[in-house]
Amino acid sequence: MSPPLAVNSLTADLEAAQITPDFPVLKNSSPYKDVDYGPRSFKKETEESTSAYKHYLPTWNDVKYPALEPFVHDEPGLRADPSFPNLLPAASKGTWTVTDLTPQIGAVVTGVQLSKLTPAGKDELALLVAQKKVVAFRDQDFKDLPIKDAVEYGKHFGRLHIHPTSGHPEGYPEIHLVHRSAGDATALKSYLSTRTNTITWHSDVTYEQQPPGTTFLYLLDGPATGGDTLFANTAEAYRRLSPEFRKRLHGLKAVHSAVEQAQSAIARDGISRREPVLNIHPIIRTHPVTGEKGIFVNPQFTRSIVGLKTEESDLLLKFLYDHIALGQDFQARVKWEPGTVVVWENRLAVHSAIVDWTDGHRRHLGRITPQAERPTETPFEGGDK
Repeated sequence: MSPPLAVNSLTADLEAAQITPDFPVLKNSSPYKDVDYGPRSFKKETEESTSAYKHYLPTWNDVKYPALEPFVHDEPGLRADPSFPNLLPAASKGTWTVTDLTPQIGAVVTGVQLSKLTPAGKDELALLVAQKKVVAFRDQDFKDLPIKDAVEYGKHFGRLHIHPTSGHPEGYPEIHLVHRSAGDATALKSYLSTRTNTITWHSDVTYEQQPPGTTFLYLLDGPATGGDTLFANTAEAYRRLSPEFRKRLHGLKAVHSAVEQAQSAIARDGISRREPVLNIHPIIRTHPVTGEKGIFVNPQFTRSIVGLKTEESDLLLKFLYDHIALGQDFQARVKWEPGTVVVWENRLAVHSAIVDWTDGHRRHLGRITPQAERPTETPFEGGDK
C-alpha cells in the first residue's frame, strides 16, 4: 500500500479558513474521476514499434519538483489589436475562414498557420480565444514542429505548467500527454463497469494557485470517429442565472483540491511529482481582458464552499455543476481531424473528453498549458456581462 500523500504548505486563505488535509472538503459527493489508467495500460513495445510519433510517447519519470511559486502573469490578450490585423489580415481575407461552431461558444478557423504567427499575432490569438472560448484550427503543422519549438511557442502565453501526475515526452515535462495505446479496450471497459458514462467536466488543474489561461491541445493520432471533446461557456452559464442568484454567488469562495488526482495516479502505479495542493478561488471570476464573469467550479477539483455546511455546499455546487452540464445551448462539441489544434480559454470554459470509440485505435494528443493570473472577482453589478 502506498504511503499517505502529504499536502504542501497551504495558502494564507486556507489557513484562515482552518482547512487542513483531513478537513471534510475532500469528501464530497462528486469524487475525482479518471478514465486514463496511466502507465498501467501503456503498451510500451507496441507503441514504440507502431506509433508515428515515438518522440511524443509518454514517460513517467518520478522526478520530484518543489511547490510552485507565485509569478506575475503578463496577459497577451491585453496587448492585442482587436481588429486582428496579424492573425486575420483583411488583405488576405479570401485565404482564411472563421466559422462559428454555435452562437454561444466556439469557432473553426482555416487558412491560418499557428506556427507562423508573429508575437503580435499570438497576442491576437489570445484575444480571439478569450472571445470565442474555444477555437479549432485545422490543417496545422504544429505536431511536426520539434518539441522544443512547441514548448517555446507556449511560453508566449504564460509560465508553462508541469503536470504533477501525467506522462510527458522524454525530456519535456511541459507537455502534458493524453494517450491511449493502440488495442487498449480494457481501461474503458473497467471504467464503465462502475459508471454510466465517461463525461468529466472540468477546467484544467484549478487546484493550482494560478490556473491556466490560453491552452493548446493538438492531435498526434486518433480514431476516425469518436474521441470528441465537449466545451461549455461558463460566462454564458453565469449570464443565464437570475440577477439575485448571481448576486448571491458573489463573495463565495470554494476549495479546489489536487489530492484525489494524486491518489488516483499512485493507485494506478503512476507518480506524483509535487505534493498535492489545496487552494481557494472565488466561485465567480472575472476575465482580465473581456471583463466577463464566469462560474469557476468543477466536479473534478472543487470540493466545498468556504463557510457553508456540508449539505449546503453540496447542494449549491450540484446546482452549478448540473446547470453547466445541462446547458447544451451554451456548449460545443469539437471533432478532431488530422492536423487539428484546439486552443481554448480555461478561465471561462470547462471541457470533457468523450471516451466512446471501441475499435482500439490509438488516441494521442499533446497539451501545452500556460498558467495565468490568480483568479479574482470584481464587485457585482446588476448589468454584469
